[in-house]
Amino acid sequence: MPSRRHFGTTRKRSSGRWQAMYWHEGRIHSAGTFPTKSDALAHLSTVEADLRRGAWINPKSGNVTLEKFANQWLDQRHDLSIRTHDLYRYVLDRHVFPAFGQTPLANLTPSKIRSWNAKIAKEHPATAAKAYRLLSTIMRTAVLDGIIASTPCKVRGAGSERAPERPVATVAEIEALHGAMPPHLRLVVLLATWCQLRRGEILGLRRCDIDLTNSTIAIEQSRTYRMNGESFIKEPKSKASRRVLAVPTEMSDELSNHLDLYPGPGSEALIFVGRDGKPLTANALQGSWEHARESIGRTDLRLHDLRHTGLTLSAATGATTAELMHRAGHSSAAAALRYQHATEDRDRVLATALGQLIRPTTSRP
Repeated sequence: MPSRRHFGTTRKRSSGRWQAMYWHEGRIHSAGTFPTKSDALAHLSTVEADLRRGAWINPKSGNVTLEKFANQWLDQRHDLSIRTHDLYRYVLDRHVFPAFGQTPLANLTPSKIRSWNAKIAKEHPATAAKAYRLLSTIMRTAVLDGIIASTPCKVRGAGSERAPERPVATVAEIEALHGAMPPHLRLVVLLATWCQLRRGEILGLRRCDIDLTNSTIAIEQSRTYRMNGESFIKEPKSKASRRVLAVPTEMSDELSNHLDLYPGPGSEALIFVGRDGKPLTANALQGSWEHARESIGRTDLRLHDLRHTGLTLSAATGATTAELMHRAGHSSAAAALRYQHATEDRDRVLATALGQLIRPTTSRP
């Protein structure tokens, strides 16, 4: 016979276990079965306390699979850029869903997630950090939605990404890379290094953005690529990224010659195009860059490292943090300070070398 109490009911099943049930929001909920009646009553007391403090979670809510919930979450993130949306989709399909896609949210545990993260991190630590951060964000949303009581993403440090210090090219290597690129792409090397432009900013440049009279370049848009290779135009990534930069006088002639030879007519014409005159593709640019870096023996260099090189050299000339922020299009000082730190590190190397010259003199009796 079911026994009634102030909250919920318990009854002994034919198996000998005790089932706990309770009414809420006009329907009866099963709270599971327990070895003893006291265990069932204790659990009902916990449920009652959760209801009173607004922490009750419908036990059936957690039955939704991670794949279903994550896909809904991603579909509703209209604030994401196209590139970020593509990246999240790739990470979910490649790393998250194969492990947990069909797992109910309520069945995800810290131990399962810790093992999954460690397995990826063993070979690809940066990818593991990205995948963990994405999963953690999704699970926090599930908590806010009242689907689960707490997030299972509790692996300390798993979302931290420790990027290695990027390499810097020498001035001689920059000149060699410039010469190794196809003629219609040589200006890319100069703009990335001496104007510190991002790849998307370079590829988004139009005739109307170039002021040869005043030797300036206006960054008004960016052209980037989706993971399927499709290109699209977007606004600069932040307010600080929309800027006007002075071009070194030594680049003026090459900039002018490039505009005469390669872009199509009209103020809106992109200044970088392929050999066929059509907008430059990601594969064409990457292929040319890989050939150029291989020819000088610097296969470790990415195109973005030229921007890093230019900013480091700017810091070495004595540029202030504010000046570096403007050149780079940074909205915070933290990023710009990296390049000043690089200069400080170099200053210590120089001081050590000078110390080697001082020592023979100071060590004399």
